[in-house]
Amino acid sequence: MGEMSDFQRSEVPNWCPGCGDYAIMGAVKKALAELDIKPHQAVLASGVGCFAKLPYWVKVYGFVGLHGRTLPVAQGIKLANPKLKVIAFGGDGDGYGEGGNHFIHACRRNINIPYFVHNNEVFGLTTGQYSPTAEKGTKSKSSPKGSVESPVNPLALALSSGATFVARAYAGHLKEMVQIMKQAILHEGFAFVDIVQACPSFGKTIPVDKMVYLTSPFLSRGKALEKVVDDDKITLGVFYQEKKEE
Repeated sequence: MGEMSDFQRSEVPNWCPGCGDYAIMGAVKKALAELDIKPHQAVLASGVGCFAKLPYWVKVYGFVGLHGRTLPVAQGIKLANPKLKVIAFGGDGDGYGEGGNHFIHACRRNINIPYFVHNNEVFGLTTGQYSPTAEKGTKSKSSPKGSVESPVNPLALALSSGATFVARAYAGHLKEMVQIMKQAILHEGFAFVDIVQACPSFGKTIPVDKMVYLTSPFLSRGKALEKVVDDDKITLGVFYQEKKEE
């Protein structure tokens, strides 16, 4: 097993104090170390947003692309060199807004890439506009009277689009997040993890008292879909994992 220090760079991250991105970055390093993936064997791909700076501060190969275009880049890298462990990162604005079309088709293609999406319901980099996952009625500088759209349900979108691994983690629960990431990285196929996090700068808090964990994945895609559509809690864990056919 490797060490987290193997992935440590000398540069200091400049995220806001209290941002969940710090925990997510730490979890990625820990997951790679525990899976004994060497720095030269991994590539982190991202788009645009606060989250997208993550490859700057992890000592592996990295590519920071255009807004919403993480997945095409990650798929291209994987196709060019299938031996590399390619991990894609998105944000709730970047991945479900500008990159929503790429997300759907990556689920359909089931290419062997884990996709971790930082979800805080705001466009943090551009100072707090509401994102596709924000609750209806969210007020921000771009919606002073409240947003009018219903929020995107990313887990339902992934399940209905054909993703073979669908999970949700919370940035405040490091141990559980690392375990979910490790399962996603080892999964053979497209592995999607929506990571709930707070945004201390723009007022997005997480009702931790509403969080519950699944004891095991659902056996069918349909049952998993029923759960994420009707869920009145913030349910965490692996909702669905399709095993590779022998």
